[in-house]
Amino acid sequence: MAMSELNRRRLRNFRRNRRAFWSLILFSVLFVASLFAELIANDRPIMVSYKGEYYFPVYRFYPETAFGGDFGTEAIYTDPGVQCLIKTGGRPECWDDPEGVAREAAETGMIAGQPVEAGWMLWPPIPYHYRTINNVGTAPSAPDSAHLLGTDDTSRDVLARVIYGFRLSILFTLIVTVVASVIGISAGAIQGYFGGRTDLIFQRLLEIWSSTPSLFVIIILFAILGRSFWLLVFVSILFGWPALVGVVRAEFLRARNFEYVRAARALGVSDRKIMFRHILPNAMVATLTMLPFVVTGVISSLAALDYLGYGLPTSAPSLGELALQAKQNLQAPWLGFTAFFSFAIMLSLLIFIFEGIRDAFDPRKTFR
Repeated sequence: MAMSELNRRRLRNFRRNRRAFWSLILFSVLFVASLFAELIANDRPIMVSYKGEYYFPVYRFYPETAFGGDFGTEAIYTDPGVQCLIKTGGRPECWDDPEGVAREAAETGMIAGQPVEAGWMLWPPIPYHYRTINNVGTAPSAPDSAHLLGTDDTSRDVLARVIYGFRLSILFTLIVTVVASVIGISAGAIQGYFGGRTDLIFQRLLEIWSSTPSLFVIIILFAILGRSFWLLVFVSILFGWPALVGVVRAEFLRARNFEYVRAARALGVSDRKIMFRHILPNAMVATLTMLPFVVTGVISSLAALDYLGYGLPTSAPSLGELALQAKQNLQAPWLGFTAFFSFAIMLSLLIFIFEGIRDAFDPRKTFR
């Protein structure tokens, strides 16, 4: 479907805002890269070649017996014995001296005078998952060539946790913001358009709901049901949708008596079409002005809950949990710097993008 002239003008205005445009490109690159976090940071190889066949451990479960081992549990690909089995075609000598046998096979192509069918493994750039515990001595350990951002207090790679935590934070924010915004805009539109008793009842219910202590509700629900990602999403939507009700309600109250609205009513246009096709586009500037605060509020709420211990499960990668570790380990400043710059970059890019969208929708805004 062809883009209308109005939308083309909005797109041109957005692209002329260089800060917003380049922020969108940078954020898109970071977000798309984080969607493939398993291919960037993982303790399982992307591809394994074993006896002429190809395996993809990142996406599938393979027992150790598939590579000539003894156990039916998932192969531990960082184990020197398993690596030797893959490189030598499953030779049993690997369990006696895995490094020596693998070296002999690589140098001579033979073991005990017999040729071997060499295999190989393709590893991600960061050979650590966010759950991988590395035996690096003291924890947390400072950044080095193996761990570019160091490790946390349980010897997990900080860079891997930042990549997975960034993806989790953005997906959480997108889900909560989209659903809460749809509910909030619809509620505000109904209040403002119909007014009268409908507006009065909605306002009283909104006042009661807004005064509910959300933190106590979260603590009670998590104590009963346990902590989970989708439960936190549900609770965040439950208490996040009133954020846009006020501004949308005000715009609809102002516009419902305009001439074009009265003309549409006189022509028999339905209320739903008047609300969402004629009035809502004019209220989008005020709505988009509030949207950056909603987005940053959701991210900050998630980080604060994780920091307090009432957010995502402890096993989940969390930037808020990284900030808590920074507070508890003042002798490891790299944790604090990583948490600060992760939040600063993420929030700054999102704010710049939404500022550009808001200006593109504003008919009074022009770019030279």
